[in-house]
Amino acid sequence: MNILILGGGGREHALAWAVMQNPKCDKLIVAPGNAGIAQIAECASLDVEDGGAVAEFAGENAIDLVIVGPEAPLAAGVADRLREAGVLVFGPSKEAARLEASKSFTKEICDAAKAPTAGYGHFTDAESAKAHVRAQGAPIVVKADGLAAGKGVIIAETVAQAEDAIDDMFGGAFGGAGAEVVIEEFMTGEEASYFVLVDGEDVLPIGTAQDHKRVGEGDTGPNTGGMGAYSPAPVLSDEVAQRALDEIVKPTMAEMARRGTPYQGVLYVGLMIENGAPRLVEYNVRFGDPECQVLMMRLGGQVLDLLHACAEGRLSEARVTWADDHAMTVVMAAEGYPGAYEKGTVISGLESLPEDSFTQMFHAGTAEKDGKIVATGGRVLNATARGATLAEAQARAYALVDAVDWPQGFCRRDIGWRAL
Repeated sequence: MNILILGGGGREHALAWAVMQNPKCDKLIVAPGNAGIAQIAECASLDVEDGGAVAEFAGENAIDLVIVGPEAPLAAGVADRLREAGVLVFGPSKEAARLEASKSFTKEICDAAKAPTAGYGHFTDAESAKAHVRAQGAPIVVKADGLAAGKGVIIAETVAQAEDAIDDMFGGAFGGAGAEVVIEEFMTGEEASYFVLVDGEDVLPIGTAQDHKRVGEGDTGPNTGGMGAYSPAPVLSDEVAQRALDEIVKPTMAEMARRGTPYQGVLYVGLMIENGAPRLVEYNVRFGDPECQVLMMRLGGQVLDLLHACAEGRLSEARVTWADDHAMTVVMAAEGYPGAYEKGTVISGLESLPEDSFTQMFHAGTAEKDGKIVATGGRVLNATARGATLAEAQARAYALVDAVDWPQGFCRRDIGWRAL
C-alpha cells in the first residue's frame, strides 16, 4: 500500500513509525513532515488544509490510504474532499469533526444522548458570560468554543480570573476560536483519555492514556498541549472503560448517526473519573499529542491494519492485540514554552540515541538546517519508551532525555507521578 499521512508533529512521527513496521506499507509520504520523519519516510510540501490539493496529490502518487493527523484539516473538510475524489481516508467528515471544532455542539450532542458531562453555559457576549460566572462562583472552567490548538481552556480559581479569561477570549486572544465561549462547572476527579476507533457503526477501543497538561512539576503552572503521557491509565479500569463506552461513547455515536453525520476515525474521549464514574471532559477527533506516541509504541505495526479496517468500514472484523506492557513519553520543550520561546536553537546528540521497539525519539517541532537539527516549535522532541512496568518505561524515557545535548530545552522530571 502507498500511504499518505497529513501533519508534521510528534503524533505524525509516531504514526509514521508504527505504519512503517507493517509489511503492507510499500511507500509512505508525510506532508509536511519534520526532520525526524524525513529519516524514515518521504516528506512532501503540501497545504494539508486544502482538500483539492491533497486529493490531487493523492491521485498523482497512487495513494491507497490517507491518514489525517491534526484536527485543522478535518475541520476544513479535507476528508470530505478526499471521499468525493474516491480516495480512501481515515478521519471524520467536516460535520462530524464539529465534535472537536465546536464545544457547544458537543454539549448539545451530549444533552441529546444523555451522556454525563459538566454542567455548562454557552455565550456570545462577555457581559452575559461574566454574569453566569458571578452566579456560579469559582473554581470554574472557561473554554474558547472553537479550535485553539489545545490552549483555549482556562481553569479559573477565582471569579476575577474567570472574568479576565472571558475578556481575553472575546478580545481575540485565541482568534476566531474565542468568538463564542463555553463556561463549565469545575469537575473533580482524575482525568484520563480513552481512544476508540469508529467506522460509523462499530466501536473498537484501542487503548487508554494519561497526559500531563501543565508545564510545571507536580502539575503546576499554565496549561500546555501536553508535557508527557503514559499508557495504560490505571484509573481507567476495565469497569470504568465499559461504563464510558456504554454511557458516553456509544450514545454519542448513535446520535451522530441519527443526525445523518456518522463518525469515522479515531475518537479521543477525555474523561474525568471520580468514584469509578466517568464524565466527559471533551472529545477530540484525532489522536492526542503526546498520547498518540505512547499508544503507537505499544501497538506497533498492527496500527495500519486497524486504521485501514476503520477507513473501509470493516471494524467489526478487526482485533487489537495488546502486550502486557507500559509506555511513557516525555516532552522536551523550548525554554519559555508555553509562552515566548527562541526558535532555531541547535539540538545535538540525537544521532547516537538507541532506536528500537523499546525506545524512540519522536520529533515534534524540528527542521534540518545546514546539516544540523534545529528546534522550530514549542514542543520539540518526545522521548518515548516502553517496558514491562511503568517504572522501567520511565527510566528508559529519561535516559533518552539525558543523552540529548540541548541547553535551550527543558522537560518535566515527574511524568507518570500519579501512577507511580
